[in-house]
Amino acid sequence: MPKILIVEDDRDLTLTISQWLESESYTVEVIHSGQEGLDRVLNGNYDVIILDWELPEVSGIEICHRYRDRKGNTPVIMLTGKGTVHDKETGLDSGADDYLTKPFSMRELSARLRAILRRPTTFRSTVLKVGNLTVDTGQHLITKNDKPIQLLPIDFALLEFLMRHPNEVFSTDALLQRVWHTDSEATSDALRTAVKRIRQKVDDEGSDSLIENIPRLGYRLRGGVITETRSQ
Repeated sequence: MPKILIVEDDRDLTLTISQWLESESYTVEVIHSGQEGLDRVLNGNYDVIILDWELPEVSGIEICHRYRDRKGNTPVIMLTGKGTVHDKETGLDSGADDYLTKPFSMRELSARLRAILRRPTTFRSTVLKVGNLTVDTGQHLITKNDKPIQLLPIDFALLEFLMRHPNEVFSTDALLQRVWHTDSEATSDALRTAVKRIRQKVDDEGSDSLIENIPRLGYRLRGGVITETRSQ
């Protein structure tokens, strides 16, 4: 299940793209500002980044430049209303792998994504470890003491997010905004239920829960997480 980051300030467009890609079985994360997009691009792990050229705070061109300067190798598709050859050269020279001029069809975007994902890559999978729990994001696999654990997709996404941000406290609203992708399903009850399901699968009997509830603040994942990159 490829994971796609969309950094685009047009909320109507991001809703259309995310719904289309989720219907094609992609996992989608959406960011609307350049500054937060830069942070997520530099610190997250994705299979493809869809990046708008003109973003508030930090431009898509600047984000792409800084990401490539940090040796980031995730493919980037640049979105923009600029359509001249010079503009395309600028976008591609910044480090983008492909370029789509607005407006574009969702089918064309899907075709570009499929083409990029077919390209050989040195690294594709990130493995997150805390204690006896391992999450392989590329294979969408969770193991505890080397035994596989099955989680619902939303539970997997929540656990992965918390393991990418160990010891950070996130409010209920922050988790709903960053993990859930449809407003109709993003409720505090849905979050509490997901946390309960995860705890039932990953916690050791008689021990403190891996996911800690901080009264009046939110949730955090206990302990440091070891991250490694796995070649494919």
